[in-house]
Amino acid sequence: MASEQELNKESALHKEFQSLLDKDFKDRKLKENQIIKATVTEITKNFIVVDCKAKMEGMIPIEEFKNDDELSKLKVGSNIDVYLERIESFKGEIIISRDKARKMKAWKKMEKVFESQEELTGYITSKIKGGFICVVESLPCFMPSSQVDQKPLRRIDHLMNTPIKVIATKIDKSRGNVCVSRRAVIEKSKNAEITEALKNIKEGDIIEDAIVKATTDWGIFLDINGIDALLHVSDLSHGRVKKPADLVTIGQKIKVKITKVDPKTNRVSASVKALTEDPYDNIEKNYKIGETYEGTVTKLMDYGAFIRIQEGIEGLVHNSELDWTNKNIKPSKVLSVSQNIKFKIVNIDKDSKRISLSYKATLDNPWNKIKENIGEEVKIKVNNVTDKAVFGELIDTGLTGMLHYKEISYEENIEDLKKFKKNDTLNVKVIEIKDDKIRFSKRALDKDPLQWFSENKKKVGSVITTRIHEVLKTGVKVAVDKDKKIITTIRKSDLAKESADARPEVFSPGNALDAKIIELDLKTRKIKLSVKAAQIDEEKSLIAKFGEGATKSGATLKGIFEKAIGSKKKKKEEK
Repeated sequence: MASEQELNKESALHKEFQSLLDKDFKDRKLKENQIIKATVTEITKNFIVVDCKAKMEGMIPIEEFKNDDELSKLKVGSNIDVYLERIESFKGEIIISRDKARKMKAWKKMEKVFESQEELTGYITSKIKGGFICVVESLPCFMPSSQVDQKPLRRIDHLMNTPIKVIATKIDKSRGNVCVSRRAVIEKSKNAEITEALKNIKEGDIIEDAIVKATTDWGIFLDINGIDALLHVSDLSHGRVKKPADLVTIGQKIKVKITKVDPKTNRVSASVKALTEDPYDNIEKNYKIGETYEGTVTKLMDYGAFIRIQEGIEGLVHNSELDWTNKNIKPSKVLSVSQNIKFKIVNIDKDSKRISLSYKATLDNPWNKIKENIGEEVKIKVNNVTDKAVFGELIDTGLTGMLHYKEISYEENIEDLKKFKKNDTLNVKVIEIKDDKIRFSKRALDKDPLQWFSENKKKVGSVITTRIHEVLKTGVKVAVDKDKKIITTIRKSDLAKESADARPEVFSPGNALDAKIIELDLKTRKIKLSVKAAQIDEEKSLIAKFGEGATKSGATLKGIFEKAIGSKKKKKEEK
């Protein structure tokens, strides 16, 4: 049995060891949720045992060391970074993680290289929706499908689990997400090569062997010493080019001139037409406005036709310059592609390289011919009948004119329009041509009833005898001539001097009625008659003849009339 002295000695040693251990742990200053240094003390089948200078050694599952072949390099005594989650669990164990340490370290590094766009090494481990998981230094990142390569790849088996260079393109710290791109690395490398190659190319250089890589409707892509260049369709020729593919084939070598080099975008523009003189430079010397030339139809559009005047120069014949009779005619109805035609130059705009041409100017102008026919009888074919007029085409020239319903007959009856239908042939007279518009008249072929006034020497102020044709509530219609071709209306207020005698109902059809012409315009065909005015004139005449001094002697108009009538009777009896 141990003596009391030995027990006291052992207790003192234990206290001393505990004090030294507590002091040692106190000096180590371990803090949770940080990366700390640890030393490998043992490598087992399932765990890596490390010394973290804690109360006990920590154990890390061996799976956390299998990435990047770290396990093969690991040995006892190796120093590694681990993430300290808890200094002491409820079991008294220290909780550490190599994987979390690597991820935290990788995230901090990712934040730094995101600004500098430094290249990192990653491994594509699996495919997910929209892209792939790429592990970069133990940090799982997202790589969109479009960022794997410059062009879409159907299969990427050759890239799976192999080291690839990537660049971080997006970091979301709140969600812990990182997007990376392999494509950016490829483009960066290629751009560096292009930048170096561009040092050997400058604007104005002539390239003898530019290779055609591809063609589109708007241009051609060229390979110039490994550099992509664009030959726009407008730079292929001084003239109009329908389709670049019609001029070149893939792989063909062509001669071009470098017109632009953009070092910022690494874009190169080339031109074929820059190798030759611009034909528009001397166009005013070779072609004169108003002169007639020959050319070939190259293209028909809805708005006109393009004509090749010479190689590299084209002009436009607008629809309105194709035909004299139809300003909106379709070009395909007049011309055809490859047709050789004569044309007249209307305008030359050298700055915008536009030339206006006229095809119809080389043809006989039917308008000049029809102007010679004003006042003459012509034949027309009815094209259309509207609610106010008949439109017909001159059989000889094809020009279209209008026959208004008032020009059908002198009665000016709108119902006359019903007498005509499409394709009828009519004899008419051309009465007016103004602003390329023709007016016809059918009634002008007949004798104008209003000539009766000039033939009978009747004018404003003349008194004529008419026959009542129709009694109206507002007046009466009277026939001026015997044939009843001139019918006009005398208003109620003009039927008599006295209002009591001006009632239309006291008149009957067929009665003779003397009326005075108070208005007569043969051009506007306006006639105005007045019975009242005729009566007033008659009274004035009688007063002037029989009533001199009658007013002073107190004689009345009735007495004057009776005296005049009585003297006439007396003279008859004496005879």
